[in-house]
Amino acid sequence: MQGPAEPAGDAVPTTTSLRPLALGELHSSLSDPALTSMTLLNEIAGRFPAAVSFAAGRPYEGFHEPESLQRHIGVFRDHLEADLGQSPEQIRRTLFQYGRTKGTITHLVARHLEVDEGLCVDPESVVVTTGCQEAMVLVLRALRRDERDVVLAPAPTYVGFIGAARLVDMPVRPVLEGPEGLDPEDLSRQIRAARAEGLRPRACYVVPDFANPGGASMPPQRRRQVLRIAEEEDILLLEDNPYSMFQTSGVRPPTLKSMDEQRRVVYLGSFAKSAFAGARVGYAVADQPVAEGSGAGLLADELAKLKSMLTLNTSTVAQAVIGGFLLENGCSVERAVTREAMVYRENLRAVLSGLEARFPGSSADERGGVEWNAPGGGMFVVLTVPFRADEEALEESAERFGVLWTPMHHFYAGAGGFRQMRLSFSVLTPAAVNEGLDRLAAFIAHRS
Repeated sequence: MQGPAEPAGDAVPTTTSLRPLALGELHSSLSDPALTSMTLLNEIAGRFPAAVSFAAGRPYEGFHEPESLQRHIGVFRDHLEADLGQSPEQIRRTLFQYGRTKGTITHLVARHLEVDEGLCVDPESVVVTTGCQEAMVLVLRALRRDERDVVLAPAPTYVGFIGAARLVDMPVRPVLEGPEGLDPEDLSRQIRAARAEGLRPRACYVVPDFANPGGASMPPQRRRQVLRIAEEEDILLLEDNPYSMFQTSGVRPPTLKSMDEQRRVVYLGSFAKSAFAGARVGYAVADQPVAEGSGAGLLADELAKLKSMLTLNTSTVAQAVIGGFLLENGCSVERAVTREAMVYRENLRAVLSGLEARFPGSSADERGGVEWNAPGGGMFVVLTVPFRADEEALEESAERFGVLWTPMHHFYAGAGGFRQMRLSFSVLTPAAVNEGLDRLAAFIAHRS
């Protein structure tokens, strides 16, 4: 019997060329400007490395030492042995294996919240996440049942939250924000307007202290108003609190969560701005009861189900580093960031005094249409200018004047902020702030 013919030695198998994927055939979020804003800024910064950058929202890194990572892990390892009674085999498994989905440092996160925020939370209500960004995605995914569900957020708002909502197909309804933060009357108005359209408002995202990007802070009375509205309108509040420890003076106001008597607040936290961003460790405190049949659990349990299918667990090594960091500081993040808070205070003073020196006058008219806010802390100042501050302007600012900033329209989901810039000062020195403001003033004069 004759077998199949052998292919010729020089024959090349034929293949069918792959048709390029059309962007319109992929998820709609991929063409949304919210998902491209961060990569765009990184790309421009990479092309102009000599530019002074007011764009980066990174925490100050001048006090970090690589040797501290090993020390933190050692402290956490000793804690596993001495305080939790783990055997060498258990310690090895804790550090090197897949970890518990909710996290291995939930008890330390709970202790930190008690020490720094006066919060008493059950460690079982804590889910340790891969950065606060994952916490946002998990909560929104859990709340989004169908196309009628919407979430509310201040305008402007953190672009990462807008992006997280886009990923889970949850529309964001804007709420007015003023110098004292979220407007309670407009929150009520927007909730009712959404319901009149047949929609279900599920939650409102809130950054009560020195919000990114606008720098607004809510006084205690307004916090109580917003909590009361959440109770009356039956929605949740998603409280994000990365900046409250970086105030210029006074006593930190209470978190919404510490004022929450009805479990209306899901508290979103992160160690990116306090320990270091590279660990990518955040968390959600979700103590809301969830009924199932004859029993009841916590929203945290449902978030853990979602996380088990998304990232399985947060890096146990990263958690060990953060756990050691917390233990070394008595679980007080506020104590740990004393030096960084001083840097941010000095830089904020340099930005505000520098703007006053370069744009003198008692009104925007006297300053040629230039004005700015004066937050009481945080990492950001918003500058309003008399021209369109978009990507084209940023490109010229970087190339010809050597200074970078963030177009504010990204934080309005493209619906506003076109004459505003966000100035971040967290990674600069006062000398670099002054050099950058000289360059920025020259660019504004050129554009004006």
